[in-house]
Formats: sequence, C-alpha cells, structure tokens
Amino acid sequence: MDQARAVIVGGGVAGASIAYHLTDLGWTDVVLAERADLTSGSTFHSAGLVGQLRSSVSLTRMMMYSVELYRRLKAETGVDPGWHEVGSLRLASSAERIEELQRLAGWGRTFGLPLAIVSTEEALERFPLFDPEGVLGAAHLPTDGYVDPSGLTMALAEGARRRGCRILTGARITGIDIHDGLVRGVTFDGRDPIRTDVVVDAGGIFANQLGRMAGVEVPVVPFAHQYLLTEPIDGVHPALPTLRDPDRLVYFRAEAGGGLVAGGYEREPAPWAWDEQGPSAGFNNELLPADWPRFEPLAEGCFGVIPAMQSAGVVRMINGPEAFTPDGEFILGASDIGGFFVAAGFCAHGIAGAGGVGKVMAEWITRGRPELDVWKMDFRRFGRHYRSRTYARDRASEVYATYYDIHYPGEERRAGRPLKMAPTYARLADLGAEFGEKAGWERPNWFATNQDERFEELRPRGWAGRHWSTAIPAEHLATRERAGLFDETSFAKIEVSGPDACPFLQRICANDVDVPPGRVVYTQLLNERGGIESDLTATRLDPRRYLLITGTAFGNHDLAWIRGQARPADDVDVRDVTSSLACLALWGPRARDILTSVTPTDLSNETFPYMSQQDIVVGDVPCLALRVTYVGELGWELYPPMEFGLKLWDILLEAGRPLGMVPAGYRAIDSLRLEKGYRAWGADITPEETPLEAGLGFAVKLDKGEFTGRDAVRQAAATDPGKRLSCLVLADPRSVALGNEPVFADGEVVGRVTSGGVGYTVGKSIAFAYLPTDLAWGGSSLAVEVFGERVDAEVAADPLYDPTGERIRS
Repeated sequence: MDQARAVIVGGGVAGASIAYHLTDLGWTDVVLAERADLTSGSTFHSAGLVGQLRSSVSLTRMMMYSVELYRRLKAETGVDPGWHEVGSLRLASSAERIEELQRLAGWGRTFGLPLAIVSTEEALERFPLFDPEGVLGAAHLPTDGYVDPSGLTMALAEGARRRGCRILTGARITGIDIHDGLVRGVTFDGRDPIRTDVVVDAGGIFANQLGRMAGVEVPVVPFAHQYLLTEPIDGVHPALPTLRDPDRLVYFRAEAGGGLVAGGYEREPAPWAWDEQGPSAGFNNELLPADWPRFEPLAEGCFGVIPAMQSAGVVRMINGPEAFTPDGEFILGASDIGGFFVAAGFCAHGIAGAGGVGKVMAEWITRGRPELDVWKMDFRRFGRHYRSRTYARDRASEVYATYYDIHYPGEERRAGRPLKMAPTYARLADLGAEFGEKAGWERPNWFATNQDERFEELRPRGWAGRHWSTAIPAEHLATRERAGLFDETSFAKIEVSGPDACPFLQRICANDVDVPPGRVVYTQLLNERGGIESDLTATRLDPRRYLLITGTAFGNHDLAWIRGQARPADDVDVRDVTSSLACLALWGPRARDILTSVTPTDLSNETFPYMSQQDIVVGDVPCLALRVTYVGELGWELYPPMEFGLKLWDILLEAGRPLGMVPAGYRAIDSLRLEKGYRAWGADITPEETPLEAGLGFAVKLDKGEFTGRDAVRQAAATDPGKRLSCLVLADPRSVALGNEPVFADGEVVGRVTSGGVGYTVGKSIAFAYLPTDLAWGGSSLAVEVFGERVDAEVAADPLYDPTGERIRS
C-alpha cells in the first residue's frame, strides 16, 4: 500500500499553501490530492483582492505574511502568482464610516502598516473614476493589492513539488479510515489507497462532506457570490488601487485589458447546496447561472460609485460558490479525531489569507500548535449545536449579509436565536433582560428595570455609547454598595475525575492544585512556551474529583486542550458537565446577609473562607457553593443541578430585594472586573503571553514540581520579559478604548490596548495594554488614540479598586 506522512485533500489555494509550508518545514513525503484539477473548486473564480488589516491581531499578521510571501514567490518558484501591489482605497460616505476608518488607521499603526486617512481629493488622484459626491474621505494602504488566484495556487504547488510533494489530480476521496479515534489512511475512487496518519480537509465548498467521512462536522456553508467583468473603460489601468465602498456594499479592481472587476455583498444572500448532501460530486470547474435580479442592488451601487460603468458593456458575470462560516472566521486546526485537520471556510478572503493559512496549518501539524494565537479561528470553537445545517446556514447568512457593515462594540448577532437558555430565561425576560448571546447561550447584558436616567451623563462618547444603557452603571454600583444577582449558567464546567485526577492536573496546571477537598485554586494552563492556554478555577470536590470552571466561549477549547494533555497511562476521565449545572452568582457587601437568610450553613470567614467550597442547601435547593468572585466583592457562585436553577433564582431574588439587591448582567461584570484588575482570556491574556508578562505570577508555583511550561516560565523569571500588562487611566473618563487602539509614548507606538471600559466606582476610563517594561509601571505618561484623537493616559497601580483584597475576604 502507498503511504505518505500527510495527505492534503483539496487542490485550491489553501491546500497548495499547506503543502508548500509543510514541505518547507521538512515534511517532504506529502500528497496533495485534488478531485479534479488544481483551482477547480472556488479558487479559480475568486476576485483575488488582498487586504491586510483585519478584525484580529493574528488574522492581520497572517494577511501581512501572505503579502510578504506573494512578493517573493515568482523568484523562488519560477511561476508568476500575478501579484500586483497597487494599494487599496476604502471610501467613507458617512460620519460613522469615517470614524471606522480612523479606528482602522490606529489599529494599523500598531502593526507598522502604512495606513493613512486621505481626503476625497487625494483619493481621486489615486482612483479618478469614482464619483466624489458624498464621499468624506478614504483609507489608503499602499501595500495591499490583488493577485491571480490560479497563478498563486500554481506557484505554491510548484514550490511544494520542488521539495518532494506529490500532486494527484483526478483523485476523488471516497473514505477516510479511522481506527481507535486516529486517522489511518484515505481511499480513492479508482486509485490505490494511501496509508497516512495525517489528513487535512482543505476541501473548500466540499469541506463539510469530507469532514463527515471522518465523523467530524465542519460547519461551512457555500454561498453564491457574484461579480462582473466590464469591457474596457477609459482611465482603467493596471496600477489603479483596489477600491471598496462598504456603504454601497461593493468592491472594484482593474482587470487585464482595461476593464473592471466589480462585485459586492448583497443584503439577501443565496446559500447554495448547503444541506447534508452538499455540492454534487461532478461540480468541478463550474460556475452557477448568472442571477441578475439578485445582483441588481449591487449594480446600482457600482453605478453610483463609478458612473462610467453605466455605459460600459459587461463581458461576463461570474457567479461562483464561496464557503462561509457561522461566525465569519476561518476554520483551522485539529479536530477530535487524531490526525484529522481542517482548513476551510475562508469567507471570500481566502486568497488574501492563503499564505498565512498555510504557515499556521503547517506549524500546527508539525509542532502541535501554531506560533500565533488563532483561537478565534480554531475549529474546536464550535459546539454541538453547529451540527444543525439550518442553524449553520442561518448564522452564516447573517455574516454574509452584514459583511460590509460597521460592527459596533456590544453589537449582538440575531440569527438562530434563542437556542440555549438557562432555566431562568423566562424570568429574566420578565425582568426586562436585554439578552446577548455567547456560544449559543442567551445571557443578560443588563436589565431594563434597572435603568436610571441619573446615569445618562456617564454615557461614553462615540461608539462605546451606542449599545449602552444606564442600567450598566446602576447594576455596577448596586453590586459594589449592596449586592447583585448574576445568572452565569452559561459558564463552561469540566469535571476531571479518576485515580490520577490530582497528578494529571498538577502536571498541566501552573498553580498547585494538590489541595485538600473543599479548596478552590485559580490557575492557568500553559503551553510549552509558557503561554496561557486556559485561565480557570479548579475546585477539588474529593480526593479523586475536580470541577473546573472556565469562560462560556472557551469550554470547547479548554476541554480539547485538557484531553490533549492526557497520556495513555493516565487513569483519568475528563467530561463536559456544563449542561448539568446551573450557576447563579451572588456578589456584594450584603451577599452574606442575603444568603444567610435562606441557608442554615454558617457562612462566616472562619467556617467558609475565601476560595473554598461547600455543599449547602439554599431554601429547598441543593447547591455546590464556591466562595469566589470575578467582580471584586464578597460573594458566592452557587451551582445547583440544572432543574433547580429557576427555583434558586426566585429564592435569592426574594431574599435580596429587601436589602437592595438587583438582578445584574454581563456588561456590569465587565466594568467591575476592569477596575479590580481581573484579566480576560482571549483579550488580556492569550497563548502568546506568559503569566509573568500578564501580572499573574502569583498563580504560578515553580517549586511544586514539573508542569507544562515550567521551564519557559522559570527562564522568563530570570530575565526581563520585555513587556508587561499595565493598567492605563485615560484623562477623559468618557473616552473609552474598545480594544486594539495604539498606545503612544513620545509620539511612537509602544503598545496596543487589549481591553477597555469604564470603572463606575472609581469614575475612570480604564484600558489594559502590554507595554515595554520601562514604561509599564505607575506614573508613566502616555496617550491612547481613540478614533483618531490622542487622549492623555497614565499608567496606574493595578488594581484600581480594593488593591489589598480586603473586600473579597470580608
């Protein structure tokens, strides 16, 4: 039987890039298998635009790497990828869009990208064809451009071939052999099977069908995406920058011969072959019939931007399927099947990201994880509910329809809701809950019944004040002064049990979790580089059982990470128990008084100290009670069996009302945790930062024995880490950093905001940012750029609120 170290399924630009980068890392025995011809899926009909600045740090870095790669491919491989570094223009036709561009410009500065806001006149000098009427300005990035998708694929494939990759065309996969949860090989239609331990699903619009061969659900949804090619237009030449007008939902680039490529993202998208059957086996090198009625609104937008198009003939309408995902992010990485990887769902910017995708995937396959933090793209972020093709379709349709929209902070998705609801859902709705959604769970952001117009003067300026309510400071202050009741049922809960539960967790946790039953430990789980893979609490329930509590959106990630650390000899069971337990948090200075009124348990410090756990009864409800906090106040998280959740809410609400307790939501939690200095995983702390850099060294016990990441942290402790997470206070309390804003010292960019908001108790606008160590300490004078305006800021002692921790231990 033939064999290979890895088989990549799908000969589009992603598959070719993965092959190129795997061989570059020394895996020469690689097969790239394509069902028809290279580029015959979605690649050949892509418009080819390449824009670098994206919604996350890692995705932007991937796009920047792509541009670096495309510049050198011709010299390296001898094949011209058709790279045209003509720059890009993004028009703004509204004040809100100008604000977005100002934010993008600040974001771009943190990467060293030469993005500049230019006047309408300057934009016209670069692209004289657009109608300046109503255009207020534009963003110009000279290092953007466009590429020939087929040429790029052929160049990458040639680079892989030169290093030993075998490229099979006309090789349709018919099965993936799985034994004991591990990949063992692939079978083909009309070809000999190949034995391999690694299969990469780079199947594009076929990715879902390929995944099902391995028992894996890949929630990509193909959409019919259209653009047209015009006859030559006076003034069009190859050096024209690419042009986007997101207010009119359209994009343009020059085409060889003097015409334009013009397309966009319509409000009424057309999912195609989205059900379980997927595209037909014979759909290769094909396009869909032109859908002129669906394109008509985009045509009107095109004519409005470039009037000359109205008299230009149309050479051809391209209507081809592109794979989108339910959240608009790529799907990359490992699956629950050992050796089965996925790289799919590129949401119409796979050409721009192909270089970065190949690099990330090759690192993942060969080294176990990529250099970048790609959690937002990690395949494992999707829960079981994405097995529903209708749910995936509805969510992806919303992504497509709002592709060019301005997405304000606090904006909530609407499609597919409600889906997962706590037992208190109806009661919270009756109390005026304004629900948000995370990982499919409905969660209260705030309660309309707590709105108080006295706090209107605290509304943040600009974008931060759009999805905001006076209920947020009201709930924040009520929690600080009296008590707040929070439904946290969506929190992910993982049980680790068995004879080896303790030694297993000791090996993967940075803190010492070998504690007596009834103790709660705050800890990080680190990778070999010392980066923070998980941030959670571990409660020892009995000698052989622990309960881990982590963030709502991170349950799948943490579960996969923990399971991935288990060795064959470990006698340990790791289970997701999220749906078996509700969670209500009672926090505030009156929390003990409220809870004491409904339980016979002694809640004094002496018998129930901070960071401890007991089984208690509240009214008639049995609860696992943890004395922990994420808001910096006295209180407990109460975990009853799910069926008791509603009863517990009613008991606590009735007991707390006379003492001024209020129901409160997640937006209050965020403002409370900011002024207390609590970190948020995925923003303030990621796999790229160590606990020492994040100011979490207190949660690392280097002397407890071996644990993952110990050597890296020990080495870091002996040197200057180079950067440290710092707390900044902005001079204007109503200018709010939303995340990703540049931080300046003496006019130079020295950092990027990781998260920000208002601390209503301290009355300050707060931002966290990693700064060089010489600037990271109290008193440093800096500036944060908020929508183009530099706001003075100062590094403050962290935390701003209750720095001694007296209140949480009261």
